[in-house]
Amino acid sequence: MTEIRYAVVCVDDDPLILQVLSFQLEKIIDKKCTLLEYFTDPLDALANIDDLVAEKIDIIFIIVDYQMPNMNGAQLIRAIKQKYPDLACVMLSGQANAIQVSELENEKLLTNFVSKPWDEAELMNTLRPILDQHK
Repeated sequence: MTEIRYAVVCVDDDPLILQVLSFQLEKIIDKKCTLLEYFTDPLDALANIDDLVAEKIDIIFIIVDYQMPNMNGAQLIRAIKQKYPDLACVMLSGQANAIQVSELENEKLLTNFVSKPWDEAELMNTLRPILDQHK
């Protein structure tokens, strides 16, 4: 059995979106060594990210929705990047505020933005270069 060394974290308040992401990510992620984590609550995701880092698991990327309860995606990315500045953050959203997204991009906090509804090929083409950096 291969040891889990990597993780991918997805945060979206819609469980259906997380289910679709799961189906799509499993096509490109090596589950033998990579943990796929899904959260509907950004606060739970933040706690999990801390746990993963404490366990010395390398987080490959985080996919974040914009419109969520407790905090929006921009706030979540800022909180993540404050602790872990090298983590790749991808926003996947249909309701993101263009000003917030451009601020995140200008501050080099956002790796990529993909608009909902997304094209699977576009999302995979966005994520593959990030995955390739971890090989």
